[in-house]
Amino acid sequence: MKKKILETVIPLALAAMYAPTALAQQAAPAAPTSEATPPAEAKVDTVVVTGFRSSLQKALNLKAQSIGVRDSIVAEDIGKFPEANVAESLQRVPGVILERDDSSGEGQRVSIRGLPSDYSVTTLNGAPINTTSTSTIGSARRGFNYDVFASELFGRVDFYKSPLAELTEGGLGGVVDLQTPRPFDNPKRTIRYGLTDTYNTNSKNHDPNGFALYSNTWDNLGFLVGVSHSGNVNTRSGFEATGGYNSSFNGSQNPVQGNFALKLDYDDPRANLSGYTREQIDKALLPRIYRFYGSENERTRDGLVSSLQYKTPTVNVSFDTMYSKLENTRKENVFGILIRSTATTNRALPAGANGNNGLIPVNVKIDPSSNLLTGTFANTTYNGGAIYTEDETEFGYGALNGSWKVSDKFTLTGQASLNHSSATSATGQLAGYIYGAQSTIDYGSDHVYPSISSPTSYTDPNNWSGFTIGTGWTKETDKGKQARVVADWDYDLPGEWTGKLKAGLVYVSTGKDVNKRNGTALATAQLNRIGAAGLRSGMTSQLPIDNLDIGGGWPKAWSTWDSNYFYNNFNPNTYNPASTFTPSQSFAAEENVKTGFIQSDFKGKIGERELRFNAGVRYSKTDTKIDNFKQQGTSLVYGANHEQGSYSNVLPSVSAAFDVTENLMWRASWGKTITRASLSIIAAQTVIPNQFDNSATSGNPNLRPQQSKNLDTGLEWYFKPGSLLSAAIFQKDLTDATVANTRLVTFGSLGLPDTALGPLFQDASGRVDPNLAMTLRSYTNAGKQKLKGYELAYQQAFSFLPKPFDGMGALASYTHIDPFNSARWVTNAGREIEVNSVPKYAYSTTLYFEQGPLAMRMSYNYKGKALNGDNPRNLGDDLIRWRAARGYLDANISYKISENLEFRVDALNLSNTLAYDYFEDASGQYGSGKKTRMDYAKYDGRTIKFGIRGKL
Repeated sequence: MKKKILETVIPLALAAMYAPTALAQQAAPAAPTSEATPPAEAKVDTVVVTGFRSSLQKALNLKAQSIGVRDSIVAEDIGKFPEANVAESLQRVPGVILERDDSSGEGQRVSIRGLPSDYSVTTLNGAPINTTSTSTIGSARRGFNYDVFASELFGRVDFYKSPLAELTEGGLGGVVDLQTPRPFDNPKRTIRYGLTDTYNTNSKNHDPNGFALYSNTWDNLGFLVGVSHSGNVNTRSGFEATGGYNSSFNGSQNPVQGNFALKLDYDDPRANLSGYTREQIDKALLPRIYRFYGSENERTRDGLVSSLQYKTPTVNVSFDTMYSKLENTRKENVFGILIRSTATTNRALPAGANGNNGLIPVNVKIDPSSNLLTGTFANTTYNGGAIYTEDETEFGYGALNGSWKVSDKFTLTGQASLNHSSATSATGQLAGYIYGAQSTIDYGSDHVYPSISSPTSYTDPNNWSGFTIGTGWTKETDKGKQARVVADWDYDLPGEWTGKLKAGLVYVSTGKDVNKRNGTALATAQLNRIGAAGLRSGMTSQLPIDNLDIGGGWPKAWSTWDSNYFYNNFNPNTYNPASTFTPSQSFAAEENVKTGFIQSDFKGKIGERELRFNAGVRYSKTDTKIDNFKQQGTSLVYGANHEQGSYSNVLPSVSAAFDVTENLMWRASWGKTITRASLSIIAAQTVIPNQFDNSATSGNPNLRPQQSKNLDTGLEWYFKPGSLLSAAIFQKDLTDATVANTRLVTFGSLGLPDTALGPLFQDASGRVDPNLAMTLRSYTNAGKQKLKGYELAYQQAFSFLPKPFDGMGALASYTHIDPFNSARWVTNAGREIEVNSVPKYAYSTTLYFEQGPLAMRMSYNYKGKALNGDNPRNLGDDLIRWRAARGYLDANISYKISENLEFRVDALNLSNTLAYDYFEDASGQYGSGKKTRMDYAKYDGRTIKFGIRGKL
């Protein structure tokens, strides 16, 4: 293993050492750095200059200097970012809630102060960027996926929660600015390296990781290059209900109430009510699918950062680049009983086949606390599927950044940047069925690993039939270019007051292209050529994923297909050519934004205390162009469609910071911001997201941006060097909020092909009844919303303690958000329920110790429950779908062997947190559902990283 790690990373370090000449010859576009000059001198003395405590002190100084509400995360030294993932670092900031990738368990996106991740803007050295990965490919979301980048590629992250005229508009929640390192950040020769082995306790897999950075300056010229490689294999396992719980009382109605159609067969001679009334059983709940889920996710991430910089006392020019490639390969195995397709009507078909009528209760029971129906059922249908997915994201960025100090009081800065992100996902699912089996189902004590048994053999390929294949390919492309010129003028005012005027012009052009293909028809033809016998011969009872935690009550094996068989016969890249283009879900959109801003900082004294404030206004004009496909004519054939729109916004802002005492600061800000609606609901046409659910969504190209008036105020007490205690309240008044509206329509009115719905809704000839009731969800700008809350933060170095405890320190933050509802939730009885679409509260705590060569740190981050976005309304079953509260415990320990060599161990998710959704009964009759009506309940395992890092 050591040999493997060294062979992987040492060549990268050597390449970095000899790279300056090569890179100077082939300069690529580069990245700008925001040169934010603090409006006031820091009031916190720097007393610690090394390690994690040093990075906290630097961040605290930046916070104290700012006028608006800003937090920062600073590298301990060049090439030494505190965390392995930038998103995981951000969750230390008050008001930030981390969203994790469901495949890898890594931090992926952030939501700010209760607003979803789409409501924040991410910039790289001041230039807006966008990129996507894994499960979000094709969603056309505006949020930013941080897991595309290695944290070693950054030197600092600034987090702006209050608006400033100079900041990019579009982030109602806030603006996150990622800053890459430059050679004159540390004007001397520096060579840093890191070698790490990553081990996951679920997958039991070792992966080498490495990082190398070279930086040097020669008089006025500097060059920096850094490379990184990381990989990990993550295994997940658990239970899936795949979308909800329902009863045959709701599921047999038309239109279906609840999450899916469901019917029980009481007329079969085997039916036995087990002492219950038919009404009791009809109203008892079953999951949509009762199945085990296991996955293995392998990812590699490679990155490059470079900077060529020329710097004199008056001129500072840099040419910066960044490149990252994230590859994700995922194997998924599912096995269980289908409940969602039991409301069928054709009794002439074989038992259990699609069209035969319902599950037969043989010996059942109802849990009185949860109203769950379990026991023995006849006529059950098993489904086993092998799902294989390959995702790839490639990101490139470059910019030319420069500043010219014309005089002591006048400076010009300019910036031009380009960025490009290309993300693809190719996936396929091969499935088979066992029909007409008798089964006994039940739950374990925690519902994460249920139990299931049947006299029918799961591993005998001859019992499997009804084979299906589904495949798709999606590409999401983001392009951006930006140009900016800014003038700074320092000037004097009467009464020893000073001012700093900043004015600028900005042009930003962004484009997003979503291209979806569906090769299911071609792949199905291949499946039919192979035939049932050929598919059975290709099955194996050796599960393709090792080390799955299946639980005691679940079968340990079933017939399935390994990756070799799948890719040899149904490679998604073969069966998703351009001829299978999906026009209803594909589009291209372009936004061109022209902006001008002017603002000024003011600094002076009121009595003996300093006041600093900023006032400014930002004007932006947005032109939107959309190219998509609409159904045209009586034949409803999709044809090319072009639409465009334009709007403008005036965004004023005011911020102030006042020294109430020597160590106490009052801060306040007011400003107006906007967030543009998701392109997925602006440009997309009418689609059915789930072929087993009779609901559709429709885009609206006329959506306006949401607007918000923001108010922040708070107190910050810098009571000791390196220490802070603060409290702040905030309020956002949103107008033109994007609201989902639902109405009942017929399937025929949607103009979609019959294949848009699954076999459950089709007759024997594959036709869907045009009068089938459908729930259509559309989006409009409607009404007002108000979001408010408060934040608390604490940071302290315990230098007052006796040795060795004076090396200890702590930081903590807590954010509380008043219930923020994205949609009204009304029970069947007409009672409105208070639902929060984001967690009501989140907190983060860290305890650290640094003394001599030894350093230790432990962090716990927790967020409360929140409404799952897939179910923002009552579907008729009175079940509210929550994303359960969860907390994650991480820790690391390092020992500095010498000034040039450090040994380090990082442990992620020490708590082995269970991530799950659950369904709460809004009527209160059948419990909360936290430990009973679970969905997507998964364990990720713990990840341990151990290695060395240092400098030469």
